[in-house]
Amino acid sequence: MSEIFEVLHRELIYVSYYFMIQLRQIAVYWILGMVIGSLVSVFAKDAIHHAFDRIRDKKWGIWGVVPASLLGIASPLCMYGTIPIAASFSGHGMRHDWLAAFMMSSVLLNPQLIMYSTALGVTALVIRIVSSTICGIAAGIVVHIFYRNKPFFNFEGFAPGASHDTHPNLFLRFLFNLGRNIKATGLYFLLGVLLSALFQRYVPADGFARLFGKANEGFGVLMAATIGVPLYACGGGTIPLIREWLSMGMSMGSASAFMITGPATKITNLGALKIVLGLKRFLLYLAFVMVFSLVTGWIVNLIV
Repeated sequence: MSEIFEVLHRELIYVSYYFMIQLRQIAVYWILGMVIGSLVSVFAKDAIHHAFDRIRDKKWGIWGVVPASLLGIASPLCMYGTIPIAASFSGHGMRHDWLAAFMMSSVLLNPQLIMYSTALGVTALVIRIVSSTICGIAAGIVVHIFYRNKPFFNFEGFAPGASHDTHPNLFLRFLFNLGRNIKATGLYFLLGVLLSALFQRYVPADGFARLFGKANEGFGVLMAATIGVPLYACGGGTIPLIREWLSMGMSMGSASAFMITGPATKITNLGALKIVLGLKRFLLYLAFVMVFSLVTGWIVNLIV
């Protein structure tokens, strides 16, 4: 029995060591991400949404999906926050192909997650921003082609909720927002660091590289896209995992596929999307996400 406790104690020391190393390396990105996310949410959110609302009457045709996608990335809201805003835009006459671009890119990326993703290096950061933007544009184009003369979303029953950022003191408003940010992401972030420490300790790097590396790029991208569906819980929580996976030999294409399917198929996001899309269009959404992530992963592996 004493030998078992000795082994457990030794393994606990190893995992704790790896945990602290990972935490020291990535905590600064998480902190900066939360600060920037709260600053954008408190001081720029309304301006971003007003900018999107102002393009409603522009005669840009299908090209409007480009600024819509970019504004979706700039928006700090999660999917549950985006849908009521999108419902308001739709009620004011916003085209549904532009809304699709805005919502798709908003699901995949926001200013806070951009800051988190700098921990993955410049290449991964650029790929994430570009692929999320293109995914939003592609979603808008698909809706434009197949749903040009009929609505794609059903926002019945949705309306913008009351803002939490209402304190008259701007500094306190920022602090309250930051506190909610910490509460929402802190546990997931620490869990992600713990999982990356466990991977570092117990998963052989060479075997992982063979499965997800460029030598097995076709199947590796497919596997990464698939595990993004059940594994993704919080953007900040997955950054330590992706960082560890890349260090263990995961190809950039596989990481790119995971970074698309993960947020796009996050359970809470799917629940909200199912309501506004209905079953048929919801299944089309899932198919679009999987196909886009696979194609993106394969293209990234060819380029990087």
